[in-house]
Amino acid sequence: MSGFTTLHVGDSGAQVQQVQRRLDRLGFASGSPSSEYRPALRAAVWAFQKANELPPVDEVDLTTWRALSHPARFRPLVRAEPTRVEIDLRRQLLTAWKDGKPALVTHISTGNGEHYCEKGRCGVAVTPVGDFRAWFRTPGWTKGPLGEQFYTVYFNGEVGFHGSERVPLRPASHGCIRVPLHNARPLYDMIPTGTPVYVRRSEAPEAPRGSGQNAEREKAERS
Repeated sequence: MSGFTTLHVGDSGAQVQQVQRRLDRLGFASGSPSSEYRPALRAAVWAFQKANELPPVDEVDLTTWRALSHPARFRPLVRAEPTRVEIDLRRQLLTAWKDGKPALVTHISTGNGEHYCEKGRCGVAVTPVGDFRAWFRTPGWTKGPLGEQFYTVYFNGEVGFHGSERVPLRPASHGCIRVPLHNARPLYDMIPTGTPVYVRRSEAPEAPRGSGQNAEREKAERS
């Protein structure tokens, strides 16, 4: 990978454009075309890193460059309708499938699992696992039960996915699925009422032999 440099938010140039074009081709929407490494591109980089079981970091480092050259095969969470939405709670990823192919993959932030009491409402901030269908949609900015939302698609009562100005690298919502603002309208446009929505928690990949707990086990077995 000689000739490639680590890219940071705020950098600009041909390599930033190269990363953006590559991510867009792979389905990781990165916002409006630009030669600058902006927050929208960072969210796409996070999504790509998580989809490839890499730790999400702000930089496009050598490991990420290598993955961009040889990305992991995208595995569906369920074997179901060719057009659907999949939400992976472990990797914090949402994938909109169209005709059996991932059309848009985005970084998300789901329920943080904590108790809350806000604006006269109390509960536990959980994004429930299950099989659902998109049932109600609200365009533009709307005021939801617990805050403002951008282009919301509801699929389980008051739980839905929507654009947010705050989509951190951790579960942080009251139960809804926050997506970066630049992905909210495209998702809204491609997910009509009745579209299946599957919420799952994917299994973590096994650690390679010789690393982490496996290394300790192998060492004990040899002693």
